[in-house]
Order: sequence, then structure tokens, then C-alpha cells
Amino acid sequence: MKQLSLEIEHRSKSRIIASSGFFQVELMEHVGEDDYPQLIKISEHLAKDYGEKAVLSKTTIHKYFNKPTSLPFIARFHGEIIGFIIGVAIEDLSSEPWARLDENFGKHNTLYSYAFVIMDKYKGNGYAKILKRVFLSWAKKRDGIRFITGHVKLGVSSKFTGDIKIFNRVDNWQGTGMTFEYYCRDLGPKPDFTQTQNPPLAKTI
Repeated sequence: MKQLSLEIEHRSKSRIIASSGFFQVELMEHVGEDDYPQLIKISEHLAKDYGEKAVLSKTTIHKYFNKPTSLPFIARFHGEIIGFIIGVAIEDLSSEPWARLDENFGKHNTLYSYAFVIMDKYKGNGYAKILKRVFLSWAKKRDGIRFITGHVKLGVSSKFTGDIKIFNRVDNWQGTGMTFEYYCRDLGPKPDFTQTQNPPLAKTI
């Protein structure tokens, strides 16, 4: 039994949520250590825009991807992980001063976009849009969640659709020398579904 439990720790557990040809988006129920190296490698693409602190480590993967309050998705192409997005309950970022200053901190209604990335060579194919769309759809249906927040470079949030507000701007974000804005997306009231279960497990797009 001990050997079986170690194997489970090393293997990831996920559900396919959307697929299109060789591309698919999976909801991560558990990220196993076997996938840590690829996730860290992909996160290195974030360093250019978000600073070295954005690069994942084994500790941050375990801390945020496998937390029950988080909402993590990965994107695969031909079976290889090529990107991911993770929403983290803002209360889980209580060590960050900006998180504690959020007007919704403590209300358990907000997910912070901790990381969102697609490897450079797969950009321009619409994969990032699909990944983001799945994330927002599931966030909207999660009990209690009303808002999605995040830090993006100045001006980026103006391209977002939906009800977006800018809470503040931060110069020299994480030592990058760039100005970032802290945005909030209002997901709106919950849809009036008679079925209260999660969205369908898989959808072809």
C-alpha cells in the first residue's frame, strides 16, 4: 500500500474539460511530482514579463496547484504540457500586502490569477484563449466565487472583455522596472441552473 501511495504522489490526476484535435485542457485534481519539471520549465516563460519570482518551484507547485481552494488547469498538445493557468483564493496570499488590501479579502469570493502562460512556440493558435475561457467558465460556476483578480502590464486589461475595474497600479512590479495594474473582473451573478453539479466533464471545441 505504501508503494502504491508513493506512485500516486508522483502521478498527476486530471480530467479533460475541453479538446480540439491534438489540443486539450485538463482540470488538475492533483499535480504529481512527475510533472513538476515541465511546469517549472514552462513558468520560466513568465520571467521576462513578471520577474524571476514568477518562476515556479516545487514548493509553490505543491502549495498552490494542490490546494483545495485553488482552480488549476493545464493545456496539452500531443500529450505534452504546453501551458497552465491557476486561480488561487486571495486569502491564501495573505502574506502579500496588496492581497490584504483587496476590498474582498476575507469574503472568500475572489480567485487571484497566480499564473497564466502558454509556451512561446504555441502562441497565436488560440490555445491561450481556450485555456482562459475554460478557467473563467469554471470559476463562475464555483460556489461563492464572484471575482477574478490579477496583475498585468499597464494597458493589458483594456483588451479584456467583461466587467473589468482597475484597483491600483504598481511601479517596478516585482523588480521588473515595469508598471503593472491590479485588475478585478466581476463574473456576475451565478447562472440559474437547475443542475447544481460542475460543468460537463468534457467538451469538444
